[in-house]
Amino acid sequence: MDILELYVKPFVKSTLHTFKDFVGMDLVVGNPHFSGRTLVFDRDISAVIGLSGAVRGAVVVSLQRKFALEITGKLIGSEPADLDDDVVDAIGEIVNIIAGNIKQYVEGGEQIVISLPTIVKGKGHKFAWPGKSSRILCVSFKHGNDAFFLLADMVKA
Repeated sequence: MDILELYVKPFVKSTLHTFKDFVGMDLVVGNPHFSGRTLVFDRDISAVIGLSGAVRGAVVVSLQRKFALEITGKLIGSEPADLDDDVVDAIGEIVNIIAGNIKQYVEGGEQIVISLPTIVKGKGHKFAWPGKSSRILCVSFKHGNDAFFLLADMVKA
């Protein structure tokens, strides 16, 4: 079993708890699967956070505009009209909490270091991971009619 397979359940658990505890949303989990190294989603905003220390890699949360605005509204008390600084901060904080909470669910998690989040905005942006051996874990999550993706790639350091 490789490192990503070991992290599937912790990523799902961390995401479910983050949305329940911080956003007040119960999510439905899709089937986790591995995808190719280049991914194009019909999404408007993504947050990327790097991992180093015991593992090297990245975690991405990718959402459509409408859902990003709804999440932000729940976090700050009023829904913004556009993908403004509040949305950037909120979505960055969500991926930060998810990545940070992974530490408590895996052995040696205290040795994982997370970076500051980076936000990518724009319709149809794509992600490409370098390295022919990259395996991208892709998990979809639904809330009502909205869905988002959590993507992760990591290797032992």
